[in-house]
Parts: sequence; C-alpha cells; structure tokens
Amino acid sequence: MARLSFSVVAIPVIATACVAATSFAASADETGLASMHEWKRVGKLTCYADHTHYGSSAGHRDKKSATAAAIKDWAGFTAFEYGTTWANFNKATAKKIGCTQSPSGWGCEIEARPCK
Repeated sequence: MARLSFSVVAIPVIATACVAATSFAASADETGLASMHEWKRVGKLTCYADHTHYGSSAGHRDKKSATAAAIKDWAGFTAFEYGTTWANFNKATAKKIGCTQSPSGWGCEIEARPCK
C-alpha cells in the first residue's frame, strides 16, 4: 500500500492559496443572499422591491465629506451582504439622505434600495 506524505511547508501554502481564491470570489461576485428579497425591474436595473440598506457618518468637517462617508458606509455593508454588483449607490433607488451639523461636525444618514 502506498503511503502519502505532505511537507509541513506545503500545507500553509495550499491553505493561503485557497483563502486568497475564496476572498477574491466573494468580493467580486454575489454572495447568494440577494435572493432572499423580492426583486423588481426599474428601467434597465434590477432592484429590491422593498428592502433598503442604511449608511451613516459623523464628525466630518463639511457636509460633502459627511455625505461621501455615509455613501461609502452604505456601499460597504451592501457589498458585504450581497456582493459588489449591488453596492453601487449611483444605481440605488428610493434614496433618502439627511445631514445635520453638530458641535462635533457634520453627519449624514442614508437609506436606499440596492440595484444592479
């Protein structure tokens, strides 16, 4: 009977390659969770029928940077949950953006339905 042996060095290399391939696929493709929501067509886009995502920011020097940070927060969570194809805020519908200024700076709250 043939006996298999593995080098101790080869196992971490194989594991690293598998993790790298998995990480790339997850960030570039959909996660599969998007199918849990109902979709509808909006022009040329496919959007969630009634599910929205949220993003927020706080403590920014101006409204423009607070808005950009809230959009980045929205896109980051959307990409994490559904994949990068759903995380383009420019394609989102039903957008609501509210910003306020406080002594600590500007902050914004964003709500929008993801589309692809």
